[in-house]
Parts: sequence; C-alpha cells; structure tokens
Amino acid sequence: MAGAFVCGGSAAGGVDARVRSAAACASQASAGGDLRGQRVVIAKTRAAEVRRARVRQERSLRHRAQLASLSASADAKEIKVAVLGCTGSVGQRFMELLGSHPWFKVVALGASSRSAGKKYVEAARWKQAVPIPEYMREIVVSECDASLSAFDDVQIVFSGLDNEVAGDIEESFAARGKAVFSNAKNHRMDDDVPILIPPVNAQHVDIIPVQQKNRGWDTGFIVTNANCSTTVMSIGLKPIMEQFGIDIVQVTTMQAISGAGYPGLPSMDILDNVVPYIGSEEGKMESESKKIYGQVSGGKFHNAEFVVSAMCNRVHVLDGHLEAISIKLKKPATPEEVISAITAYPSVTKNLGLPSAPANDVVYHTAIDRPQTRLDRNLGNGFTVSVGRVRPCNVNDIRLVCLGHNTIVGAAGGSILNAEYCVVKGLVKS
Repeated sequence: MAGAFVCGGSAAGGVDARVRSAAACASQASAGGDLRGQRVVIAKTRAAEVRRARVRQERSLRHRAQLASLSASADAKEIKVAVLGCTGSVGQRFMELLGSHPWFKVVALGASSRSAGKKYVEAARWKQAVPIPEYMREIVVSECDASLSAFDDVQIVFSGLDNEVAGDIEESFAARGKAVFSNAKNHRMDDDVPILIPPVNAQHVDIIPVQQKNRGWDTGFIVTNANCSTTVMSIGLKPIMEQFGIDIVQVTTMQAISGAGYPGLPSMDILDNVVPYIGSEEGKMESESKKIYGQVSGGKFHNAEFVVSAMCNRVHVLDGHLEAISIKLKKPATPEEVISAITAYPSVTKNLGLPSAPANDVVYHTAIDRPQTRLDRNLGNGFTVSVGRVRPCNVNDIRLVCLGHNTIVGAAGGSILNAEYCVVKGLVKS
C-alpha cells in the first residue's frame, strides 16, 4: 500500500521508522541498563508493526480485487452526467475537469433563466486557463428543472449552484433518481446526508440507504463535499487524528480570492489588503469537521469529540487556501512521530481505484518555508493537500501548515472524487 510522499527529502515513515523510534525510546529509558530489555522492546514493536502491515496489505488486496471488477464495469459503459450552475466559478471548474474524464460524459447543463436556451460557449463567460472542452461548447443550457427532458438520461448531477437556490433544486433531482453531488452548504448538516471526503471518511456512504429510505427515494441520493477550507484541514490532519487523536484545533486561514466566486471581491477591497472576515466560514469549519471525523453506526452520524476555533481571512492570491494550525493531541507525540504518521499515511483514493486520484492524498514538505500557495497548490493536479512546518507548540502540542487547491480538491474536484467513489461502491445505478 502506497504511503504519503515527502517533498524535499526522503521519508522516514513506515515500520522501520517506528522501530527506530522505539529503539531510541528504549535506549533513553534504560541508558546504561539492560541491553536485553531494549532488544525485547524493539522486537515487540517490530512484530506488532509487521502484523498490522500484513493485515492492511491483505485487506487492500481483497479491496482492490473488488474495485477492479467495479471499475471495469464503469469503464465499459459511459456514465451520463449533468452540471448545474455550469456558468459559475465552480461550474466552470467542473466543466474543465470533466472534459476528458474516462467515466463521465457531460450531456446536460443547467443554469439560470438568463443562460437557458443558449449554447454553453455563448452562455459562459469562461475564466479558466484552458479552453472550454470542445464537445461541451455546443451543449444547450437548460433551466435547473429536473422534469425537463434534457436531464432524462442523466445518472449523476454535479451541483455548483449558489446556496440561495441549491437546496430545493438538488432535492428535486435526487427525487427523480439522480445521484446528486453538491458543493453547496444546504444539505451538509442534514442527519442523513454525508459530507464525503474519500481519503478521510469513505465509510460515510453507509448512510445513503438510510437517506433513501427516509426520503422515499429509490435510486437517487445527495452527497455533499465540505467547505473548501474544511476539506484542506480535514485531509491534512487525518493522519494525525487517526494515529494520535486530537482534542483541540486552532486554525487561521489565508484563503484565495477564487473562493468568493466570480467576480469575487472588488479590487479596492483586496488589492494591497487582507480581509479578516469571510461570512459564515468560521462556523462551517467548526461544525463540519466534527461530522467529517465522526462515525456512522445505527443509521446515524456520531460526531467526533474535539473542538475547533477558526479565524478565516481572505488574501490576495488567486487559488489555494493556506492554513496555520495548532493542535492539542489526545496521545502525546513528538514532531518526528507526527511527521512519520503523515508520511506513512496511505494513498487512499489511489488504492480505491478512483481515476482522478493523485499519487498521494497528503504530502509532507521538509523545506522550512513550504508549502507555499503559488508553488504547491497544483500538486497532484490540485487534488493533493500539502503539510509542512511540523514543530512543537508553546500553547498546544503541535503546530503546522496545510495547503490545498480550493476549487479542485476543495470544491469541483472533491465532488468528482465523491462521484467516482460512489460508482465504485455500486451506488450509482444505470
């Protein structure tokens, strides 16, 4: 099973790293003492790590065999999809990322009445750095009405709709049997809707049958992704949460202009400036993360028990959210042990067989001044979260920096990964 990549140096993760750590601890604990006792500690640690690695490997092999069968099925048949809010910032990113997707084919588009009836090339004020995918240019945009014939053959709906209209429209498409993957906040905190991030909480799709039963939907359902800054934090801290547990997170964000959509902030507000307020952003980080890190059992979500204090700022960069984070751990750990946990974390989305998956969901940068927004936001084609500057904290236990691309892994790309995973799980019906 592949582990996380280390930028700027070699990884000291995995079994051998933890054995060396145990050896160091044993040496310190018994300096000048019983050499045999040290060897026992090392042998026990190595045996335990080898057993855990063997279990993980066997589980991965079984899982990959199942995924290979499902992925072959997906490859054999093109899955027809629609994009709602297709002319907006997130909608355009969907279009860009879906342009050459191996499984998904965009056949229908939804937007406001202003754009309805126009070809996409005429309706969209295209702001991406690459041209509109050729086959999408001539698709005629419809209103976001699930009853329209344009959406009849669609199996998956990607929603980049604004929060003001997303809720009811997304429900109407799910009620008509569509698998809806939403970027909006409207359904994130619903009791039966997952905030899905596959490298963090893939098991949360187990709630979907409960959602369908609750709402009387046969094949349709809604899956949301998290707020973009929450996604970056959740992926970046997942290896630490899993290995040591977390009691407290204090996070200060430096968030890109593109997170505000197009046209974004007026130039007089953001040029030569930092705006220390982003509406409702702090509350989203503080509430969504508990659900994301929680568990599903008995047909219900059970939130993780930790607290988050967020301070969110808009800064003058185009893409990429940078976050300075301080954490208090449930189990004591040194910075070296935290780095080892990050570098040893498996490449979950790659192991799941998702076609958009990066080589690594999380990477660790050893350089003292990395990650940096301009240099590292596109790592893994924008699907990888970077972590760096792990060091002791004078207030909590550990402090570090996270970076992720807010409109790819934090928005449209995250939704595409969610859809790919639901296909692999057999939740998207033909």
